Amino acid sequence: MLEFVLYPPPEIARTPPPPRSRNGNSNGHHPATPAAPPRKSPPRRRLRTPALLSIFALWLAIFFASLWTPPLLDDADATHAQAAQSMLQTADWVTLHVDGVRYLEKAPLPYWMAAISLGVFGRNSFAIHLPLALTVLALAMLGFVWSRRAFGERAALYTAVFLLTSTGVFLFTRIFIPDALLSLLLALSLYCLLRALEPATNSVEPTPISVILSGASQSYREAQSKDPDAPRIATTARTFQPSLYAYLMWTALALAVLAKGLVALVFFFGAAAVFLPLAGELRHWRRLRPFTGVLLLLAIAAPWHILAGLRNTGGEGGHGFFWFYFVNEHLLRFLGRRIPRDYNKLPTALYWSLHLVWLFPWSLFAPAAILTAWRRRRQMLTHPITFSRGTILLLVIFSALVLVFFSLSTNQEYYTFPVYLPLLILLAAALSRAERTLNPGPWALHPTLDRLILAAYITFTLLGLAIALALGYGLWTSRHLPFNPDIGSLLAHRGIGDYTLSMSHFFDLTGPSFAALRLPALIAALAFALGPALAWTLYHRRRLNAALMTVAITNATFLLAAHLAFTRFAPILSSQNFAARILTLEQQHEIAPDTQVLLFGDQSFGSSIPFYLNRRVFLVDGRSTSMLFGSTFPDMPPVFLSTQQLLAEWGHGPRKILFVPAERRADADRLLGPQIILAETSGKLLLTDRPLPPSSQLDSSKLEAQQNPASNK
Repeated sequence: MLEFVLYPPPEIARTPPPPRSRNGNSNGHHPATPAAPPRKSPPRRRLRTPALLSIFALWLAIFFASLWTPPLLDDADATHAQAAQSMLQTADWVTLHVDGVRYLEKAPLPYWMAAISLGVFGRNSFAIHLPLALTVLALAMLGFVWSRRAFGERAALYTAVFLLTSTGVFLFTRIFIPDALLSLLLALSLYCLLRALEPATNSVEPTPISVILSGASQSYREAQSKDPDAPRIATTARTFQPSLYAYLMWTALALAVLAKGLVALVFFFGAAAVFLPLAGELRHWRRLRPFTGVLLLLAIAAPWHILAGLRNTGGEGGHGFFWFYFVNEHLLRFLGRRIPRDYNKLPTALYWSLHLVWLFPWSLFAPAAILTAWRRRRQMLTHPITFSRGTILLLVIFSALVLVFFSLSTNQEYYTFPVYLPLLILLAAALSRAERTLNPGPWALHPTLDRLILAAYITFTLLGLAIALALGYGLWTSRHLPFNPDIGSLLAHRGIGDYTLSMSHFFDLTGPSFAALRLPALIAALAFALGPALAWTLYHRRRLNAALMTVAITNATFLLAAHLAFTRFAPILSSQNFAARILTLEQQHEIAPDTQVLLFGDQSFGSSIPFYLNRRVFLVDGRSTSMLFGSTFPDMPPVFLSTQQLLAEWGHGPRKILFVPAERRADADRLLGPQIILAETSGKLLLTDRPLPPSSQLDSSKLEAQQNPASNK
């Protein structure tokens, strides 16, 4: 069992209390029992090295190992990858393009990072998702540094582990979206805000990087002497001047704007406007360098916006980038009037309750954290603000602002990703504070807090048993069913949320589809059958550190199983195998290089095809959703066809290959009549308008076996 023993620094190690007389009074000069010499504690490195290694090992197992599979998914994942791919090929780092059409709704920073990665590692899912995985690692390390400074070593370890093993962090980093990067930059801005408000230290010697990362400072040691709950951090060197943190804050905020737009400014300044007066720090506003800081922000963020506005004019109704990006994508999106209206909004009750899932399993400990915060509320209001209390106040304000904002706006499940780290920092602080009451002597935890933590372990155990039994039942009932790698053909296709919600396909699972998920189901069943009960046992033995680590390992194992299951969904979520089929036919010289590839319907239905083909495709009846506004510019490439044009050109001129998503099969059948099928997977078709040589006619099962060998393991 992985368990870390925490030691205070040697200069503050506790000494044994003086011996007491028989009447219980302290007697430091007892003649028979001399005072024991102070104990020497092992160096702090004994904790930090295994802690950091464990954090890195978790990241490698959960995030890095999953970079190769599955292939890029249709919809947002491959659409955003196309934008990065186009940026690299055209050397246009200002205007995003998808299939040659302007794609003006996104800020550029994530695509710059992905384009650089593509240039280094080539055209594959690893290159697209590597920056995202590194962002998660940086987010975990920022949480480690922040929590270590605010709440101590144990809270630092818990914060990073909680983040890496949370269900929502895993789910919403399977696709190329900017929310993790936005979360990192906003969190860095908030951390630097607190650091910039500290009084300046007159440092003569240069500051070593180890001190910067540790977050130790003279001013904090002074605060620590006033606050017994402050983490015990000591160092002989001094830190950065607060002005450097102020400029780093403005830099991170500018990059956050380049990551996802003006919403970053709304969240940061909204939280700061409430925090500064409540914390009594408004009088120190000059420490934030507002005048030169705003100039720095504009110098970083403004050039791209200006260039994008100048280069993208003359769209529909005379509108250009400025109207579409600032009005349509910011204001009208918030009001639910964005054009086109292709976004869903979660029902209010579901929106709030789903955060218990996104932060699972650590959300089970939320009642204990809330009780801890409630019991300290008077200290927060009456005691001077230290870095620890400032962290709590700022993160509570920021989290509340983000959650309320998206409860009013149109939303997707992952929009509240920026609150995951703040909430997990607060949770880690509460649990580490509870653990600090564990002395070598009697159990000293408050009875109510003890019951709430115990209830979390009991709930986790019961949920684990229920999940293990459900998975075991599915394994038993599907034991005689044949393995079918094309899981998409076995789904129910209920269309929950019209598939505009990111988790819609999970509602389509059926009994026969479970046969394709035997291995991940077995791994998850074993993890939930053993891990929660072991964690409960360890907590019962008053080993809270080991118990929490057992919960983390259990959920990490479940996430690994979930990734295996996610890979099995590749045939329905990705169309990479159709692109591979086209490339194979070209390599075998069975189709000409000038063969026209067409997608039926919106490009998001098969967006992975143009990425893997690395060329433009024609879109039949595809002027919709994210392609709509870009298609109104006068220099739009001729990639859009109507159904009448398709019917008129089908069978004439160069060979045509048409990709038909499952959502448009009925339309294709009605329009084209008898069809020549090159491939069929998960209800999706690849058609051609004239026969191929007999040797190239492969049935769909053989095609699937060749294109997805990993699914047959």
